[in-house]
Amino acid sequence: MIEQPPGSSGVDLLDVRSIRFVETAAPWLSSEERSALDRVWEDAVRANPNLFDGPVAACAGLEREDPHGLVITWARTTYRHYALRRVKGTARRLPALFVSVLQPTEDGRLMVGRMSSATAAPGRWQLPGGSLEPPEGDRPLDLAALRGHAARELVEETGVETAAEELTLWRVTLGAGGNVGALFTAPRRPVALLHDRFRALVSSEEALGREPELDRFALVRSPAGLARLTGPHVDYLEPVVRLFTGAAPPP
Repeated sequence: MIEQPPGSSGVDLLDVRSIRFVETAAPWLSSEERSALDRVWEDAVRANPNLFDGPVAACAGLEREDPHGLVITWARTTYRHYALRRVKGTARRLPALFVSVLQPTEDGRLMVGRMSSATAAPGRWQLPGGSLEPPEGDRPLDLAALRGHAARELVEETGVETAAEELTLWRVTLGAGGNVGALFTAPRRPVALLHDRFRALVSSEEALGREPELDRFALVRSPAGLARLTGPHVDYLEPVVRLFTGAAPPP
């Protein structure tokens, strides 16, 4: 199991070339834990009716297979499982698995988006992406599946269409809470195209009476630009921007 140093509150960015997935069963919950989970989830839905208890693939383990390979053990569950983090006295919560896309511009900036009020984390800045979904039927969960999911998230959140084959695995992020994300880079795009695609997406969603997942986006060239964005940032965002843009590390 890959672990962060004791007392670490940061994020590790793992240089990875291959990922092998192994499925396992979700942890068993007692009737008391299940009841507590259901109560917490129902409270969360009352506070935000847009929450949806859809299927997710959660992380049950993370190990190095070789210097540039990972083995990720995963389990099928639903989104409400993540509400266990609010249930006191249980250690059965599985960390999240997610994909994100680094969308650079031709002038060297990176696209970041702010989550809308229709999402689980309104106002939070992050890369386009989302929780990993388990494959349907007998399809395997593999790197190709992750690329496909990342391409869908990119177009659904930004309007930018990119073939899955054009996405390149860049890093795997390991957060202090154990959440694991596969980060992909997309081809560089003109700034004007990103603005046009995002405006078209927002107009389309609003015409259907829906709120887009991202309510605005920004283009940043460094952590200093990121710091000027008002609101919380997902934990991996600053180290990703710093490494990708080649900014100097903090003193």
